[in-house]
Amino acid sequence: MAATVSFDFQNCFILTLFCLFLTLFLFVFFFKKPKNGFDLPPSPPSLPIIGHLHLLLLAPIHKCFHKISSKYGPFLHLRIFHVPIVLVSSASMAHEIFKSHDMYVSFRGAVAIDECIVFGSFGFLRAPYGGYWRLIKKIITTKGIGPQALERSHGVRVIELERFYKNLLDKAMKKQSVEIGEEAMRLVNNTLGKLSMGSAFSVEDNDGGKVSEFTVKLSALSRTFFVAQIFNEPLEKLGISLLKKEIMEVSHRFEELLEKTLVRYEEEMDDHQGTEFMDTLMAAYRDENAEYKITRKNIKALFAELFFGAGDTSSTTTRWAMAEIINNPKILEKLREEIDSVVGKTRIVQETDLPKLPYLQAVVKETLRLHPVAPVLSREFEQGCKIGRFYIPEGTSLVINAYAVMRDPDSWEDPNEFKPERFLASSRSGQEEERREQALKFLAFGTGRRGCPGSSLAYILVGTAVGVMVQCFDWEINGDNVNMEEATGLKFFMALANPLTCRPLPRIINH
Repeated sequence: MAATVSFDFQNCFILTLFCLFLTLFLFVFFFKKPKNGFDLPPSPPSLPIIGHLHLLLLAPIHKCFHKISSKYGPFLHLRIFHVPIVLVSSASMAHEIFKSHDMYVSFRGAVAIDECIVFGSFGFLRAPYGGYWRLIKKIITTKGIGPQALERSHGVRVIELERFYKNLLDKAMKKQSVEIGEEAMRLVNNTLGKLSMGSAFSVEDNDGGKVSEFTVKLSALSRTFFVAQIFNEPLEKLGISLLKKEIMEVSHRFEELLEKTLVRYEEEMDDHQGTEFMDTLMAAYRDENAEYKITRKNIKALFAELFFGAGDTSSTTTRWAMAEIINNPKILEKLREEIDSVVGKTRIVQETDLPKLPYLQAVVKETLRLHPVAPVLSREFEQGCKIGRFYIPEGTSLVINAYAVMRDPDSWEDPNEFKPERFLASSRSGQEEERREQALKFLAFGTGRRGCPGSSLAYILVGTAVGVMVQCFDWEINGDNVNMEEATGLKFFMALANPLTCRPLPRIINH
């Protein structure tokens, strides 16, 4: 008995010593104090080793940041283990940073999992600002989803919007329920696939559905991505790589699907209906003398990010917009009156109608303000710089809480209310100054040179999808109102907690 007690005591003593040494190691390894002379922004009270992590665990991260800034101020210095962060929660401070220091915060930070097809080192979103990034952005803008390129691809979106309407009508006639987010994602991914890959992307073979499956799976791995972003590098130094396996399994399968599409494109080059976007990328891939070499992996990563970024965000925004509209009958009625007066009842709404539908545009903008799909914008300071009376060291992560900026009561009247009318005044002629002021505090698509290049396409996709659903159908839900509860946990995108399942009821339209 005595021997057993002695053995247990020795084990406990050894375990205690091990924990103390491990704690000391982690403290030294993770927590590096800034050099003397740095006048950092104010910081809330923190804990040893973990820093401010404990303040970010009980709600979605943008709400945690919002709570912190409401208590301690709009410009703060935080630390999560070894990662220093500057948190910005005011429009004026965000404007100052991007106006004066945009070049220094054009880097999105080190890649967590280098080989991943989404957010890896081969893609566009996390590519360092430089020649390669500028080349890809030029191709995206001039040949893909920029305003002029979208004019040339208008016919593709007409076909896919018609397919979207007919699919909803078919389910309505069969008295079937639909999940609005899934229907919107199918529309968006089919449209993106046809825009970017032409006939190599097959709607009939359900390529859009296959892409949706992988984007949903990647979204479900948000927590693992975030953990990897913080811990992957130090864990790999310790010889531990536990975070890659699940992510890379999905990544490899997604890449296989995209590779099949590229092979199909190459096999049918002589007689397929291509796109400027795919043609330009493949020409750059085959050009041995190109200044910036584009690999096959680069092309697949670009398409993966296009589907994951534009597809998931646009469908999520459509779901939020329809939830707000269903919960606000007066807004629904006003929208219908506007669409019926402009479009009539002999055809469905088209993107060419959008400039004449200011209230529909305002509904989309208000959805993006109140429910920003990307509520937190992240960058990294590539160079130390002075902001106000504070100095921000090189390597510090910059976090702009767009959610807080777009709900700031100093900038927005009744910031937590869904009021599309707030965007109508600035859309009228003679309100240029008000539009500029509003642009400073409306961060739905980011800002600066790393802002989203697909905002024009997003407005078209969401606007036409919402327009068709409002114009052509009534929507029956279970209960009196849609549950507007937000999904919890670490997520790439701000989403509804529950599916938006409704039954479409056809309105009379002579189409």
